[in-house]
Amino acid sequence: MQIERAAPYLTDPNGQEHPLAARTTIGRAVECEVVITSKSVSREHARLTLDGRHWSVEDLGSTNGTYLNGERVIARRELRDGDSLRVGEISFLFHDPDTTTRENPVPDLEVDAAAGVVRVNRKPVSLSPKEYLLLAYLYERRGLVCSKDEIGRSVWPEYEAGGIFDYQIENLVRRLRTRIETDPANPQLLFTVRGLGYKLIG
Repeated sequence: MQIERAAPYLTDPNGQEHPLAARTTIGRAVECEVVITSKSVSREHARLTLDGRHWSVEDLGSTNGTYLNGERVIARRELRDGDSLRVGEISFLFHDPDTTTRENPVPDLEVDAAAGVVRVNRKPVSLSPKEYLLLAYLYERRGLVCSKDEIGRSVWPEYEAGGIFDYQIENLVRRLRTRIETDPANPQLLFTVRGLGYKLIG
């Protein structure tokens, strides 16, 4: 029987729950709030911190790294209910019972242009160079309709020479939808505006 908790907690691969204090250190040292006796884990490996209403995780210079949803934590990152956290070789799930659960069909899209990183629902997505150029262009202009001519000039430098056709842009849009949409056949992020072009919401 699961006990409802007011405070957030971690579950380990054995299903054991680890309640979190406002400042929780994970590591091999007995002084840590969550102690893991694994050689893959550093003495003080990672720290979870409550700042106001938001939880975050940071790596404490560990040898084998801390990973959030499969992506290595370099700087402090915000945690959300359901996130996967890997410390060394040990995986946890982060649970925040205070999070309001709601059905939201729109995927959570993040584009970090400075780092060239795209995340959908908090997980990194691998894009081809053209897919990334298209997404970055639309993301900068999200909420606006972008014509095929504008997309062509931005994504294909050779566009002015007449080497790019509508079907190539349409195919690229279809490929991008398979990467960022939960259901590409029923897009929630990247819409076709008939006769005008495409629009990204976010």
